[in-house]
Amino acid sequence: MTPAHCLKSRSLILATVLVCGLGLFTHANAQISPIHAFLVDLNSRSATKIDLGTLGNFRRAYGVNGPRPGINDAGQVAGSFDTAGGFGHVFITGPHGIGMRDLGQGVGGGINNAGQVVGVYATTEGDFHAFITGPDGMGMRDLGTLGRNASIATGINDAGQVVGFFDTAGGPHAFITGPDGTGMRDLGTLGGSQISAHGINDAGQVVGYSETAEGDYHAFITGPNGMGMRNLGTLGGSISGAYSINDVGQVVGESISAEGDFHAFITGPDGMGMRDLGTLGGYSSSAFDINDAGQVVGESGTAEGLTHAFISPDGEGMVDLNSLVDLPAGIILTRADGINNNGQVIAMGVMGVIPEPETYALMLAGLGLIGLMGGARRRRNSHS
Repeated sequence: MTPAHCLKSRSLILATVLVCGLGLFTHANAQISPIHAFLVDLNSRSATKIDLGTLGNFRRAYGVNGPRPGINDAGQVAGSFDTAGGFGHVFITGPHGIGMRDLGQGVGGGINNAGQVVGVYATTEGDFHAFITGPDGMGMRDLGTLGRNASIATGINDAGQVVGFFDTAGGPHAFITGPDGTGMRDLGTLGGSQISAHGINDAGQVVGYSETAEGDYHAFITGPNGMGMRNLGTLGGSISGAYSINDVGQVVGESISAEGDFHAFITGPDGMGMRDLGTLGGYSSSAFDINDAGQVVGESGTAEGLTHAFISPDGEGMVDLNSLVDLPAGIILTRADGINNNGQVIAMGVMGVIPEPETYALMLAGLGLIGLMGGARRRRNSHS
């Protein structure tokens, strides 16, 4: 993908950050290479890990807006890596993370139990469109867009319903499709003009975040098949975002607390009752995925000022994932992106450390809302 292709997209930050890989808005202040992806099996007698290997250098999600690495119940992992030329490519593995296959240029990660993968790729015209594959990652199909030149797919359920967002003249809008990625439909908003969808369960309930009529950004949940939309509120601040939902409707994500820090949250069934999951001792945390047993994974700041992957075994509190598994010398698991119903976790590890972020751009980065809101909302300087 050439710089000219990036400049051609009218989606600006939406496509540029996620696809061109500029990494302007990451949760961490520093990114250490190389990145390793591990499948951690928490159900073995002592937690085991499998290094997935690499076809290039694994791509850490930029912000939280693009397709993050995902895992299905067979342990197939989907994600992205950077080639020697600096271009992003999509990959899928076989069961239990064994064997990695290049699916072509793009950024991907959402995966269902049939092995269908979703994400975003560059068209021959230089635009950026959401895609879906067939079972086991075979055959990439363009999902098009309801707006202008750009769309991104972020999640998929077992029926093949896909969610994500697309560019419009007024800003990004969220979409849902029918089974097997057919028939893209605009989900509407919570009263504002901009919205993004990030997770979907097998009933077709969708979660994400939307601008409200008051100009804040709140997590939302829909009813089955993306019908209706309900504001999930916050942990006391003005911003929240939802990233995943399980089949009983428990939602996870992150929210500004009353104290002004970003904390991971979990809800009860059908999105009822947002609860703070706390941190690993630092100021900030974010929850990225939840399985049907209510196990939650994500990333959190530690008391030492670093960023570590966490698991919440039962939606109550956090455990540092690094404490549960023996890792190669020098490797630290900094982020857990997905967990399946068999307790297998896909986590990113680095050789070195990643400081806890001083600024959380949250979902605003990928949507290009930072400029519109006059800059990212920052953690209180008194914490620095």
